[in-house]
Amino acid sequence: MKSGFVNIFGKPNAGKSTLLNALMGEKMAIVSHKVQTTRHRIKAILTEKDYQIIFSDTPGIIEPKYKLHEKMMDAVRGSLEDADVALLITDVRENTDESHAIFSSLRLKAPAIVILNKADTVNDEQLKTTAKFFEQQPYCRQVVSLSALKKTGIDELLKTILTYLPEGEPFYEGDDLSDMPTKFFVGEIIREKIFLLYGEEIPYHATVLVQEFKEKATLTKISAEIIVQRETQKGIILGGGGSMIKKLGTDARKDIETFLGRKVFLELFVKVRPKWRDNEFQLKEYGY
Repeated sequence: MKSGFVNIFGKPNAGKSTLLNALMGEKMAIVSHKVQTTRHRIKAILTEKDYQIIFSDTPGIIEPKYKLHEKMMDAVRGSLEDADVALLITDVRENTDESHAIFSSLRLKAPAIVILNKADTVNDEQLKTTAKFFEQQPYCRQVVSLSALKKTGIDELLKTILTYLPEGEPFYEGDDLSDMPTKFFVGEIIREKIFLLYGEEIPYHATVLVQEFKEKATLTKISAEIIVQRETQKGIILGGGGSMIKKLGTDARKDIETFLGRKVFLELFVKVRPKWRDNEFQLKEYGY
């Protein structure tokens, strides 16, 4: 039996969350084209007959500007400490020097697999050149090319991970897919819709707090607060005549029903909390 922690690192928008979802065959992490979508360290548990892999999707590595960013980078540092295998993911189309600088700065002790994501978007020559560059780096044990979005190359990556995963007993029993509570994933689904529906500013100033989660005979009742920093942002979230928050609620409810496998009654409220991203007490309240 093999068992261990496999943690995913990379720049914002390199495809970490898409890769986690592809590896799990389930939607475990929210995805959008905007950077810094992932704020928490999300653990996903893949258990098979001969192995258990605990994957961690970490926030994209950035220079902190707020206490929120500091909390995000704390999650990255925590992942460095317990990794048995590191997955270093880069968008194959981007500057290799930038990813190399980040990977070098991690000072990994665990064996690292460099993943060239979006391999289907470049020609063979570029792919070979980029692979050769990373194969020569001291932190790299192996290079795997794949497309996380199209789920090509995932089986090869799993086989490669297993060659480096240590022997050991499972860390988790049963069929659980994550150590995070259901309420966390509900909040993340709502936050994903904020990223998808609103402009560049709003998602970075908003977070979601699930206040009520009650399973009844025929449905699950959920009440959640969307936290923003300014009254003007509240107005944007609501939209004219409440049109935008109604769409947000409808889109989120559909995905939550798919996630839970049952009917959902969803209530959304918008609260203004000035400078919450720099408030230690409020960050703790919101789960950071």
